[in-house]
Amino acid sequence: MNLLDLDHLLRYWTAEQWQANVLMLLHLLGATALGLILGYERAYHGRAAGMRTYALVCVASTGVVILLAYPQQWYGGHAAGGVAPLIADPTRVIQGVVTGIGFLCAGVIMREGMNISGLTTAASLWSASAIGILLGMGFYFAAIMLTVLCASLMMWGAKLEAYLPSHPAISVMIRGVPQRHFQQAELAAFTEQLGYRFAPGSLAIEHAGQHEEWRFVCTAKHNYGPETLTRFSSRLHDLPGVAEYRVTHARN
Repeated sequence: MNLLDLDHLLRYWTAEQWQANVLMLLHLLGATALGLILGYERAYHGRAAGMRTYALVCVASTGVVILLAYPQQWYGGHAAGGVAPLIADPTRVIQGVVTGIGFLCAGVIMREGMNISGLTTAASLWSASAIGILLGMGFYFAAIMLTVLCASLMMWGAKLEAYLPSHPAISVMIRGVPQRHFQQAELAAFTEQLGYRFAPGSLAIEHAGQHEEWRFVCTAKHNYGPETLTRFSSRLHDLPGVAEYRVTHARN
């Protein structure tokens, strides 16, 4: 059999294949929408895994699972048609690929203090494996559409998050001058005045020598966009007895 025969190649674009691919696309679109909604709840509270991460994971999971509903269309329907009977269970291969990619994704996630980075990159890697699986099983149109959806999420998802109302969180470290002792009520009132909410459950206090160091997280009452950090840090000098400070995004 000539694998490059035109009739052989066109089997990947028959009416049945198109129907299966379009139905898969509808599932992918639904998964994207639901993943965005679920991720917005996390992004609204300033968590690390936001809209892009949730949507990428949701749509990639759907892409891997939905192809199992059309075994008669695997490899362009060749196996089902008796042209090239399956000699192995492809679902086992899929399981191995997804598991292996999971270890790779874990390697790109980094944590530094209260900040976690690399989650969206990890989710995009996992999505890339789903695209490869769809393509390998012969669902070309669905693979192309999944690529478009994932690329759109990665390019414009962050802009959508920034546009929607949310309460981003920031991590604050304050070191006092010698003999300066801060009070929790004092810091809570100060953050409230600046438009932030003090999170008492995040509080950590360290005393080194004559210096007292406080670390805590606070959430913005509104989405201040690029001014989320500067709005807070620019006013820290108004707090008496501050020798040093550090303000960073807290995505946990």
